[in-house]
Amino acid sequence: MNRVAAGWRRRPARSAGTLAILLVGCRGPECDVVAYTSVDQVFSEPVFLAFEAETGRHVCAVFDTEETKSTGVLNRLLAEAGRPRADLFWSGDPIRPFVAIDRALVEPYDSPAAAGIPPPFKAAEGTWTGLAARARVLLVNTKRLGERERPRSIRDLADPRFHGEAAIANPLFGTTTVHVAALASRWGEQEARVFLDRLRENEVQIASSNGEVRRLVVSGEVVVGLADTDDAHEAITSGAPVEIVYPDQEPGGLGTLVLPTAVVRIRGGPHPEAARRLIDHLLSPPVEAYLARHGAHMPLHPGVQTPLDVRGVHEIHAMQVDYAAVAKTLERIRPWLRRWVGL
Repeated sequence: MNRVAAGWRRRPARSAGTLAILLVGCRGPECDVVAYTSVDQVFSEPVFLAFEAETGRHVCAVFDTEETKSTGVLNRLLAEAGRPRADLFWSGDPIRPFVAIDRALVEPYDSPAAAGIPPPFKAAEGTWTGLAARARVLLVNTKRLGERERPRSIRDLADPRFHGEAAIANPLFGTTTVHVAALASRWGEQEARVFLDRLRENEVQIASSNGEVRRLVVSGEVVVGLADTDDAHEAITSGAPVEIVYPDQEPGGLGTLVLPTAVVRIRGGPHPEAARRLIDHLLSPPVEAYLARHGAHMPLHPGVQTPLDVRGVHEIHAMQVDYAAVAKTLERIRPWLRRWVGL
């Protein structure tokens, strides 16, 4: 077994609060590199441990909790802008790093490990680089679907044949917010609003999370739900009568939204050389292979082996999006999204 493979092991999980205290005490030699991440700890921590096993360098990591998902460590980065403690930020989505980029908190780094990653999933100037993506897919309960035609597009969520039998997560949060912003960026905001209004007219259920969407589909309470590939993979492995549909795959169609995780190097971080080494590690094919096996993340590098129900990004027709533009659109549409939800 090579040293990278030997590193895929679990350390007893600490609470986010404990890690925050640990970090304050690790500004000296105990911390060789400091990483903030909103990638689920169950997936990200073994990746850091593999880096430690390979290099002998200790990673001090701060993880987002479920309660502050995708915003807790980002807010911490912003608060520490005048005296950075983090060396890098590994985001669970490609949108929130642009907050740090727009505030000049990011030091560009063009990692040699990013050479095989397609241009749509990295910045040419090296400000951010994507890896290990999730896709936004339709999860279908085939038993409840019966003889009806399978959904093939996200627009099918508003089709009357699924009236009251479809579900999405609350569009104010997480990847569903990003998905709506991506649609508004591609279609225009007016068409995106019309689509959401049609979802309401079709009595689409609004779930609390993508995990709840999965539960509704697995239990047969709805026919189809819009979720991420990691949640859909859990449904498949549970043995439920479900299948995954990558939407809008017809030639010339919209394509499936792909949301890579993304890493940025923090300007003024205390360990710049070790930060570059850890970024190289994160962007390597073995890390993508691990995240494909254990988190159903889609590899961006070509040729990475995946489980049967996990596709690489090269195997699908991906939606063409400008993630920087989506980030700006997301902030602009928040007010009407709140009104749509009823807040």
